[in-house]
Amino acid sequence: MAQSKQVVDEVTMKRALTRISYEIIEQNKGLNDLVLVGIKTRGIYLAHRIAKRLEQLEGLQVPVGELDIQFYRDDVHKIDHVEGAQLPVNITGKHVILVDDVIFTGRTIRAALDALMDEGRPRKISLAVLVDRGHRELPIRPDFVGKNIPTSLDEQIQVQVSELDGKDGISIERMEG
Repeated sequence: MAQSKQVVDEVTMKRALTRISYEIIEQNKGLNDLVLVGIKTRGIYLAHRIAKRLEQLEGLQVPVGELDIQFYRDDVHKIDHVEGAQLPVNITGKHVILVDDVIFTGRTIRAALDALMDEGRPRKISLAVLVDRGHRELPIRPDFVGKNIPTSLDEQIQVQVSELDGKDGISIERMEG
């Protein structure tokens, strides 16, 4: 049985994504040669939201791609179906920003880097995450963070996006037993 506690509501989540968008603009001095790539599943929706916000702020459309990293994971052995990468442009020479909902051990991001490099050779790769919960096992650090939410190992972060879950929010679930 799990206990769940909402820690971020819809308004706060929107603010976090807006803050990430502003930081992307500031650190890149514009949006030329920028490509957002969302990691399946929720990272894809977050990448589209960031791209929409960037367009509102700067008047430029940033291409958004999708990455399915299941085949590249080192902790999953049985894979039924992998879609791979769906990229709207060639990423060689571009600044790619990987977008994911939560960073934990770093293994998902390591797999995403492998998958991305099979698609081309970006000039630079950055990482944007909605939540950094700590407990890294690999030397991977996000460049853009919406919220730092420290957790214990018996807790999980659940990100909800309206496109999939009917509402936006972030909860912590504590596993009992």
